[in-house]
Amino acid sequence: MTDEWGDRYTPAEVLALYREHGDTLIDLVAGRAAADPDRPMLVCGERSWTWAQAADATGRLAGHLRRRGVEAGDRVLVMGRNSDWHVLALLAAAGLGAVFVPVNPDFKVEEAAYVLRQSGARAILCDQAAEPVAEAARDDVDSSAWIQRLGGELLDAEPTELSGGDRQAPCVMIYTSGTTGFPKGVLHSQQSVIATGESFVERVRLQPHDRVLTILPLFHVNGLLYSVAGALAAGATLLVEPRFSASGFWPTVKRLGATQVNMIEAISAILLNRPGDEYVPGHGLRKIYGIRQASTRAFRERFEVPHLVGGYGMTEIPGILSTPYDAEARPGSMGRLCRHPDPARPWAQCRIVDEAGADVPDGEAGELWVRTPIVMLEYFREPGQTAEAFEGDWFRTGDLVRRDQDGWYYFVARKKDIIRRRGENVSGAELDRVAAEHPEVVLAAAVGVPSEMGDEDILLVATPRADSLLTEQEVADFCGARLARIKRPRYVLLTQDMPLTPTGKVAKHLLRADATLRDRAREVDVSVDQQPARPGPR
Repeated sequence: MTDEWGDRYTPAEVLALYREHGDTLIDLVAGRAAADPDRPMLVCGERSWTWAQAADATGRLAGHLRRRGVEAGDRVLVMGRNSDWHVLALLAAAGLGAVFVPVNPDFKVEEAAYVLRQSGARAILCDQAAEPVAEAARDDVDSSAWIQRLGGELLDAEPTELSGGDRQAPCVMIYTSGTTGFPKGVLHSQQSVIATGESFVERVRLQPHDRVLTILPLFHVNGLLYSVAGALAAGATLLVEPRFSASGFWPTVKRLGATQVNMIEAISAILLNRPGDEYVPGHGLRKIYGIRQASTRAFRERFEVPHLVGGYGMTEIPGILSTPYDAEARPGSMGRLCRHPDPARPWAQCRIVDEAGADVPDGEAGELWVRTPIVMLEYFREPGQTAEAFEGDWFRTGDLVRRDQDGWYYFVARKKDIIRRRGENVSGAELDRVAAEHPEVVLAAAVGVPSEMGDEDILLVATPRADSLLTEQEVADFCGARLARIKRPRYVLLTQDMPLTPTGKVAKHLLRADATLRDRAREVDVSVDQQPARPGPR
């Protein structure tokens, strides 16, 4: 769609174009389909679905799931590269009152088996590439879940009547890394998913004529609850790409007529460092969400994208802060509090507190606590961790921030043991646990170090047995055989001088403060997938 359309409607006017939806995804889609049934809703490769066609396909896919035993409350895992089937599966599961669980297609068997066991899923929908891992994971945990490939066979049933489910019932479960070393399943209700999408309409002024390009993985809060839910809320067209391609990004933007896209810092850094002849002028991209302030000027001047928005949120509490859509942000700021298009709706509140939970004055750093209507229901089957995450109805983010007197927020540091790599949260504790399973490793500790692509790279410090001939590459290969590519260490340091706390735990704060750490570590080769193999004693 060409730029002369502009932002025709205010965010409130966008939502007012459609009838009330009752806070269920099925009703929301039905309202958009009723308003303009023949307008394109979903495009993926050669396949294109109008709103009416997508609504019919959702009913058929739900009929298929119901015929195979999926009921309200059941979990449906979807494991594969981004596709239109993800969106249809989300809607079909919601229509049955089931829970859509997107899974990283790069998971190794051990990781997929953990998610399958922890979720107790009834069904696994996967693409061809992920099918062997899904089957091996099912065998590993002796699960009764049935497996089927994503594709047209999912539409072999007659459309089933969909109740739409309960607005407060679980609808989506996204697995996120945590300090325990094991991923946690973050449950969100339909109401939460829809409210997140409507809030995204406000943040980037999504319009019904916008064409929302999705290059971020749909097992992530950004791709699923911002891009997908935002496009559904606006009645826009969702353009689903399997993955980000640096060389193909600008040709794809031009070919698909994309007007909005979400990014992470690593992607913006990659695009700014690509050869200039890959850029395609005359595109219609007008809005990008996820651009850090350091890149905004370069993007506007080099790539001619006028509206660049940043923000802050977590899988548990999406869409808390954002920079202005049409005004300059304060340098270094994460933004101000987000809001819903309806100004009368109560929205996020933030506190910055000290170790005792007392509010600190503006300008001082403390932990960010958030109270918001867009908040997870729970960590699935983890009541203890759920309780620890809250102080009353305030969610404890574990992030240290400060706020100025005008309500702008600034990130300071993370309290949690999380490494932020290319827009994904990687659990340091999970890496510690996996590396320590090597029979020649005594202690292991993963920390983040600055990356030239933004965010962090992973540096793994390991103490081998005293008589070991273990190499850095062997440690990296061991981790690579058991973990998704995004979690593999880029650097490995073997040392007998691991710093410890008085209680005998690894003192990660000392590792992070060691300016020589990366210089002493070896950069390892992570370009080739390793096959799982349990090494024996040397």
